[in-house]
This record gives sequence, structure tokens and C-alpha cells, in this order.
Amino acid sequence: MSDSQYLRQNIVAEPLFNQWYAWPYLIPPASAAMYVANWHLKIMRSFVSAPQVHVAALKNPAMLGGPFINYEPARANEIKELINRTVDEQARMLELAEAFRTLDDMLQNEADGHSLEPLYARVPPMLQGYVELVYDLHNRPSVRIIEGLFYKTPYYNRDSQSVALFEDVGEERRFALSSPQLLTERHVHLRIPFDDHRLDQLFKAKFEPQSFEALKDLLQVDNRDVERFRSFFTTETPREVPQKFTGEGVRVRYFGHACILMETKQVSVLCDPLISYKSETDTQRYTYSDLPPEIDYVLITHGHQDHLMFETLLQLRHKIKNIIVPRSTGGSIADPSLRLILKAIGFDRVQEIEETETIEIPGGNITGVPFLGEHGDLNIRAKIAHLINLDGWSILCAADSNNIEPQLYKFVRECVGSVDLMFLGMECDGAPLSWLYGPLMTKPLARKMDQSRRFDGSDCDKALKVVRELNPSQVFIYAMGQEPWLTFLTSIQYTDTSRPIVESNKLVETCRQNGLCAERLFRQKEMTLTR
Repeated sequence: MSDSQYLRQNIVAEPLFNQWYAWPYLIPPASAAMYVANWHLKIMRSFVSAPQVHVAALKNPAMLGGPFINYEPARANEIKELINRTVDEQARMLELAEAFRTLDDMLQNEADGHSLEPLYARVPPMLQGYVELVYDLHNRPSVRIIEGLFYKTPYYNRDSQSVALFEDVGEERRFALSSPQLLTERHVHLRIPFDDHRLDQLFKAKFEPQSFEALKDLLQVDNRDVERFRSFFTTETPREVPQKFTGEGVRVRYFGHACILMETKQVSVLCDPLISYKSETDTQRYTYSDLPPEIDYVLITHGHQDHLMFETLLQLRHKIKNIIVPRSTGGSIADPSLRLILKAIGFDRVQEIEETETIEIPGGNITGVPFLGEHGDLNIRAKIAHLINLDGWSILCAADSNNIEPQLYKFVRECVGSVDLMFLGMECDGAPLSWLYGPLMTKPLARKMDQSRRFDGSDCDKALKVVRELNPSQVFIYAMGQEPWLTFLTSIQYTDTSRPIVESNKLVETCRQNGLCAERLFRQKEMTLTR
């Protein structure tokens, strides 16, 4: 008798780094070390010291994305155990974070515009040979990490990576960046690094039946977890399976947040993949079954956790042919190479794209468009908007771009012309700089500075200037983090009076008054573009 079964559609596969939700800054050794030392341990120690403070803080929805662990005080001992294990197992990472702090202090105090060569002998030993000391044209010193080499060192520890499987039963997930995953009997913990292609066999089982016994053995499921693992499978054939688009024109599907799928008979293009799991009670969403059997191109706009989402990408790796990412400055803790990150987690065909560079694809092309804002004024190069031309239609996926320099879009219009569809983010409040980048800094930022530098998108006035310059016939507001399955990544909970909602409503109304099709997207939408 065959034991072929399908992985159930509501099984969550959560990637973990040392039991913390894995996102791009937890892959490069330098940024991962800074996060372990300056975020994970600090939050956990704070919780163990005063768990009631965390519980009280999280009663205020505005504090959901703050540095507060979302567990009951009774679990403080488990957090304490994780602290002890982190200090032991991540000792090398803690030393690395301290080495970067020491090196930065030396440069800031002693690099005065004269040759940096004498300072190399005083670089902390664990960094020697892996960094270059440099000045900018104003004689301000900094460190360039030789990233490719760094991934070859023991500081890149694949053993810290794992995947936790559990059933999505409609419960709200904890905000991922400030609470570790405390594993319980509901989880099956696969101690398998992200680049291990055994995971592909598991995720293929969503739509291609696999031998349960073979998978169990392949993944080395712990004996105590076998029955739980078995409950994640079914012999029932999925009612809906991925289908290739065979219609005329271009089919565009919105999957939530910044995830847009564009398909023709010839090609499929998926931007900022973030796919929801199937829910029997909430059917207003596209899921993995609504993707094609193969995805020709995946486009990434930038490296934030809600745009470069490992949880989705790892489940799609077996069907993705190519990934296109923006080029980084290279060697910066805050701006690591997205290409190297994706290569490290098992993606082989990753291509970088520059601003105004065009890549030819079947039936069209993809052009990189400059992307300003949303990174707290840091020199982050690894961000780009994508202009996709398919079957004579032009579609701009501008993600979280903030129109802080309107003149830019005049030049963009001169370079690429007008567009047919424009997708633009308008989360115009945004968290302060320290929300994501604070752990990467060797010195704290003054509060007033921190509050003035935010992860914000355009408001109505700024967005309207983009619309007028690029002259689209259809305008869609997206990447707002509203979808209920996204709060664990974005921590956003809007009301009707929230500024991003008010401002995006104004833009939609103004566009409609000017004869444009305009809408703020939510949950799902499909349209077919034909001439």
C-alpha cells in the first residue's frame, strides 16, 4: 500500500535562527552578531528581570512592535534557559559583536585623515583579514567587510538555523522580531539549515504527494515528534492546485502587502513574495495554490522582513527559476549583499540589478527604478523599485518609496516614460530608525534624531506628485501591512483615523476625481490587462 501523502495547506513553516524568527539581518555574520548581542539578549534579559513590565506594555496596541516579549511571566524560566544557551552556543558571535564595537571605537577616536595602514595591526584578531579600513571623501573612517570571505568563516554558523512546523489554527502570531519561538508540543522542530534542499522535498508535498515514511526519514524527524509530524499530512488531494496562466494579456494578482504576481502565457513574475496559508474560515486571500507551477522571476525591492521573507521564499525555492535583487554598496553591516544572503540560504540563480538597468525577459523586460526613503537616511543601496513591461503593459512596483525628492520622478519619466499601472506604498508614519537599525549601531542614537528619521512612505501630497509625473491610468496603494495575517511581521493595527489610512484615502479620491482608476488594496485582487 502506498503511503503517499500531501503536506496540509495550513501548516506553517517558520524559519528560525537560534529560536528567533529568521529574516535578512540574521544571515550575514556581522549583522547577525550585532542582533544577538544588542537585541536578542537585551530583550530576553529585560523580560527575565521584569516580565510584568513586558506584559503591561503589550496591553497597549501601539507597543506591539516594541522591545517587549509577548509571553506570560510563567515562561520566564524558558527564556532564561534560552539566554544561557545563547551565551554558550553563540559565544563566537558575541565576541564578533564586541570586536566590531572595539574596531569602530578605535577608528572614530584615532583615524584623523592620515594613512590607515598603521591601524591594521590593531584590528581585533578575529577581524584581521576580513575587513578593509577606509575613508570617505570627507576623511570619515569606516569599515568595509569582505562579505564573501566572511561567509566562509565559522562566524557563519548554519547549525543555528532550523525550521519549526506547526498548524495554523487561526491564532494571531506573536510579533516575530521581539519574541523568540518557545517550542511546545504543537511544533515539529527540524534542525535543518536553510540551504539544505531536503526542505524542498517537504514543501513539494503541498501539491505533489510524497512518501510519508521517506520524508520522515529524510528530514530526520525526532521519534517523539513522529505522530505530530504525521498529523501535518493528509491523503486527501488538494481541491486547488497551481495552474499556469494560459489566457490572453497580462493577469495581475495581489496577494497582500507588497506581493504582486504578473503572468502572461510566456512568463510569470512575482514581486516581494509573501504568501498566506490556506484558512477554512477566512477565504478572502490568495494562497500557495494560486501561484503557477513554476515562477520564472522573483523580484525583491529591498531587504526588510516584510519584503524579503524567508518563510515564503524557502517554501517556493523548488519552483523559482531566477531572483532579481538590488545591488548593495557591499561590505556594510547595515547594507549587506542581498545576493550573498540568498545564495547562503540555497538560491543559486540570483542576479543584481542597478538603477535604470534593464533585464530582458520573455515578452518584455524589467527595469530598475530609483527608490528613495524608508531607510532612515542611511546609505542603503540595496533598494530598488521594479518597472515590469509585459505584453505592451508597464507596471511599476514602487514598494515603500518615499517621494522626498520630487525632481527624481521627472528624470524617471524622461528615462522610462509614463506607466500604465502604479503600485505605491503609503505607510507615511513609519517606525523610528532604531526599530530595525538600532542593534547594528555601536553607539545609541539621540532620541530626537531617532524620532526624526523614520521608515515612512509618501503621504498624499508626495504620492500625488509621483502620479502626476508618471501619468499612470491606474493607481493602487499597497504595502500597507493591513492584512490580518501580517501583524506578526509589521505590528501594524490601523484605525479609520490612522494617518496612513487618511492620506491614502485622500489620494484615491483625488485620483478618481481626475478620471483615474484608483484603489487601496486589501487582502486580494485580480485584474486582466488586454488591449
